[in-house]
Amino acid sequence: MKSYRKELWFNVASRVGFINITPEVQECLRESGVREGLVLVNAMHITASVFINDDERGLHRDYTIWLEKLAPHEPIDQYRHNDTGEDNADAHMKRQVMGREVVVAVTEGKLDFGPWEQIFYGEFDGRRRKRALVKVIGE
Repeated sequence: MKSYRKELWFNVASRVGFINITPEVQECLRESGVREGLVLVNAMHITASVFINDDERGLHRDYTIWLEKLAPHEPIDQYRHNDTGEDNADAHMKRQVMGREVVVAVTEGKLDFGPWEQIFYGEFDGRRRKRALVKVIGE
């Protein structure tokens, strides 16, 4: 069995943003040489997410609005976590909703997606350097 590991680094200029990382994950799969197996992609920060959905601008805007309604950033004193001097309690909650990782099947050397599926890095406390892990295992 082969195993491959790579970190993808991001610096989202805004507090919240979504990046389609499918091409980077496909490149990792190519580099791994795995033809049949699994790809795990996970955010390595507790205020970021990795998820699968459609690459459609309206949907991403809807996510931003919906998540802000679920866990508004302000007022920051509404969250006990922020009593520590942080201001990112909402980002932790948004990550919880959007999820930590995805696993995608690899078939004949390709990500085995359904229609319109793409992999995204979701940032909820941006403006600094963060990363996601890509782990490929298989034959």
